[in-house]
Amino acid sequence: MPETTLSDAARSTSTDDKTLRVLSTSDLAGIDISLADVVATVEGAYRTLHAGQSDNPRKLTVKPEDGHSVSYAMLGRDGTRNVVAIKTSYKHGLDKGRAEQHYYTALTLYDDVTGRPIAMMDCGRIGALRTPAVSALIARECARPGARSALVIGTGTQGRLALPFLLTTLPDLDRLMLFGTHSDGIAAVREALRAHFPERDVEIVTDLRAAAFDADIIVATAGSHTPAAVEAGWLKPGALSILVGHGLASSTLHQADRVVATSEAQMKVTGTDMADDQGEFPAVDTELPPVIAGITAGRRSPKERIFAYNSGLVVTDIALGHRFAQLALDQGLGVQVPLWQ
Repeated sequence: MPETTLSDAARSTSTDDKTLRVLSTSDLAGIDISLADVVATVEGAYRTLHAGQSDNPRKLTVKPEDGHSVSYAMLGRDGTRNVVAIKTSYKHGLDKGRAEQHYYTALTLYDDVTGRPIAMMDCGRIGALRTPAVSALIARECARPGARSALVIGTGTQGRLALPFLLTTLPDLDRLMLFGTHSDGIAAVREALRAHFPERDVEIVTDLRAAAFDADIIVATAGSHTPAAVEAGWLKPGALSILVGHGLASSTLHQADRVVATSEAQMKVTGTDMADDQGEFPAVDTELPPVIAGITAGRRSPKERIFAYNSGLVVTDIALGHRFAQLALDQGLGVQVPLWQ
């Protein structure tokens, strides 16, 4: 497990009461962190949350009537690291293509021991790592015994590291499939896979229905304009479907034998497109934190079809953001801003 507290040196040099260390996209891009480190950090955050040592209130959402943008605000506290944090997320251009969209997300960390700010950072890389790590943990806990095949739908930010993280928690996967509609995205997925697993390659599929039936695990990460919509009837017994973005029809949720969510309350906030005609959701059988803690089972039988909803919990952002802040401060990265002077 990675360290869970800032070093004494980092605590004493990171900031004073009137300054804030700002870590940019380029600062964080140069930090070397293994996929296993990310998975362990995220898993630890779930265990701490289940133990009642952390706080993760439901996120706040603002969305205009025409749906052209969406904004989130998330507040949380990590009781192991003694860190309080606020994350904001703003996406504009949801009515446009990927190239015309704008996305900004930031995380501000405060040390609850000293009472001083730790850092404010771009949260893009943190989210790009945290989300596929959560999917990989879900797959580890909920995939059928002996699962060997995985299908990723979508080639955007969340799709590009989905397969490397799956191989980190399920190294016996031997058939890796990808459905995507952007050639540059497909190339990026292949590049990311080879960067972490040079001996592996991905099979590009065009018949989504056939690929979905062959897959033991499906991770749907596509954007809102995707033509992909895997139906429940396409899935074989024992299949696990994980929804991150888009690419699964609502039938995969409503006809599932078992429903798992990182947070049931959050699913009802961010997953409204999966509700039925009355705006209702089926009951969630278990959330992920007690599954990670070994209190409830992710899967009960080899043949049940499981739907899992992966929505980010801010405690996982806090844990991973704190890990990045620790590594950045140790390397002297970032700029001190006299924000409160």
